[in-house]
Amino acid sequence: MGSTTSPELSQFAEDVLRGLSSTPKQLSSRYFYDDEGSRLFMEIMKLPEYYPTRAEMKIFTERTDAICEAFTLGANGLDIIELGAGDGTKTAVLIDHLLNQDIDFTYQPIDISQEANDALSAKFRERFPELRIAPHTGDYFKVLDTLKNENGRRKVILFLGSNIGNFLRDNAVAFFRSLRNVMHENDRLFIGFDMQKDPRTIVAAYDDKRGITAAFNLNLLRRINRELEADFDLNKFSHYAQYRPMECAARSFLISREKQTVTIKALNRSFNFEQWEAIFMEISQKYTHAMIDELSGDGGFEIEREFYNEEDFYIDSLWRPI
Repeated sequence: MGSTTSPELSQFAEDVLRGLSSTPKQLSSRYFYDDEGSRLFMEIMKLPEYYPTRAEMKIFTERTDAICEAFTLGANGLDIIELGAGDGTKTAVLIDHLLNQDIDFTYQPIDISQEANDALSAKFRERFPELRIAPHTGDYFKVLDTLKNENGRRKVILFLGSNIGNFLRDNAVAFFRSLRNVMHENDRLFIGFDMQKDPRTIVAAYDDKRGITAAFNLNLLRRINRELEADFDLNKFSHYAQYRPMECAARSFLISREKQTVTIKALNRSFNFEQWEAIFMEISQKYTHAMIDELSGDGGFEIEREFYNEEDFYIDSLWRPI
């Protein structure tokens, strides 16, 4: 790639090269969320099969007082920092309550998609004219590092939607440790976990009848075509989802429907696919209580409080750094 390539694109190219050169082939789910990917995921969240959004929303609407009390206890002002806010529907419940309680706080969403940030900011400024909102576009940790010593107020970092489930365990621990490094003792992490449940419910959530999840996965091939000058034919790949209950893990793949060769000009490389060969796209880890306890400790945190939706098997957990 030429010297004019942006650092982010260089990292994208490097990760695509590494993933498609590995056995089995894989692509990183961190690159799903370009503008089109963000739009498709907002559609996914509205699907009847996609229960995590509703499960977490139930916690937010039924436990609003208790959640906000936990955020503010012992704090002198808040900076609520959300990683990948999406359309902000759940967070709006908390913001509305905090504003009505006249709590001193700012809301700072971080997203890699400028379009998603712009849409959320416009929506919230219209709905909450008095809200102090400061959106940031870019890598989570690069932005968080700039906010580390900003004003001495409590930072409450939101990582909702069980997005942590997209990380393999070692990567999840590394993610938490990186968060811990930009947090102070009085800061808090509020994180959503999708719990172990009926395997059929889980499979349906990642293989919806309308094919929106399939389009979401295939969109990453479209992004590679656009940004790295590849020639993936999306009609020659299909989406496949599975759930392994012994591992508590749902996985998504793209399957090559025929023997084919794909060329990526930006990498100056071609990649051969056998018929029915899979590209591993994403893991969606489900959790037990014991797994969450272990993960918090290994990541440098301890659980301060948990909010549990027993009907849908979903937890929002408030962690403090140790």
